[in-house]
Amino acid sequence: MTKYINSFPSKNIQVKGTNYLYFGGTAYLGLQTDLEFQNIYIDNLRKYGTNYGASRKSNIRISIFDQTESYLAKLVGSEACVTLSSGYLAGQFISQFLNRKEFRFFYSPNTHSALYLCNNQENKPKSYITFAALNIALRDHLEKNKDSTPVVFLDSIDFSGANFPDFNGLKALPLNDVILVVDDSHGIGILGKNGGGVFSSLKKLHPKELIVCCSLGKGFGVQGGAIFADTKRINEFIETDFFGGSSPAAPANLATIYFGEELLNKKRSLLEQNIEFFRTQINLITKFKSMIGHPAFTFADENLTQHLEEHQILVTSFRYPNEKASLMSRIVLSAAHTKEEINTLCGVINKY
Repeated sequence: MTKYINSFPSKNIQVKGTNYLYFGGTAYLGLQTDLEFQNIYIDNLRKYGTNYGASRKSNIRISIFDQTESYLAKLVGSEACVTLSSGYLAGQFISQFLNRKEFRFFYSPNTHSALYLCNNQENKPKSYITFAALNIALRDHLEKNKDSTPVVFLDSIDFSGANFPDFNGLKALPLNDVILVVDDSHGIGILGKNGGGVFSSLKKLHPKELIVCCSLGKGFGVQGGAIFADTKRINEFIETDFFGGSSPAAPANLATIYFGEELLNKKRSLLEQNIEFFRTQINLITKFKSMIGHPAFTFADENLTQHLEEHQILVTSFRYPNEKASLMSRIVLSAAHTKEEINTLCGVINKY
């Protein structure tokens, strides 16, 4: 059942006078309501303003864009990075840029809608149900179409555990002949060395080319998006009318990532401790689909959702990305949760 609230859904929310513990959403590091993080953001807001609507190609340019992009590229392990106003726009940008006759699109199982070129349901391409089917289709294409490079779209975190951390389905593909486009929105900021996400690990699989995009709002707590690739490809993106004509991410947002590194590292460590604590306290871990190191624990039992709500605990549970989709339910831990709150959650689950 949909519930309406009047403030950001932090670890505690109130609905019609009832207080609930909240284990849902995507605020993995708990930054959005963290006072120290807010103070860093407010300081940057005063310096850079609430928004910057000019083109990045304007004759007046704010240096924090290049500074943050260089920082993020180094963090992730890519040659270069470019930021945009949202993760969704980043995915659409890549899809539109590669929408040419010399490329052929292939969508992995459970690919996020941000990577689809067309979201009109009648014309929307189908994702492959299995990696085995995708593998067959790719090899058939490579044998019959020498002038068309396949582009494989993938979500690094698909919440089924099929991709991160092992990417076994991906490893079976002929990656040397494939451009790999990966949405790492649920990984960057919380996974990998210092929150660098999956870029470095995917690079070791040696695809023909690797392009990673993401939202900055989940792991870094501010609105924005980013694309990571080699320098040549990023420069091609920057030279497009699409990039030149779009408003960038707010510079205050990017500055908060750049100047908030120490706090982000501290919050990431807290999140890692919370994940480990949950795993040690829960008796029914096999009831959930999960990935080592990731704070989301997916389940399909609607009665468990109801059981948790009856004990004043709310989790993520809705049909995504539309009402025709299957119900998505998951427990999400954050760096903001205390051991006591996690222990309460585990106690309720263990009694189910």
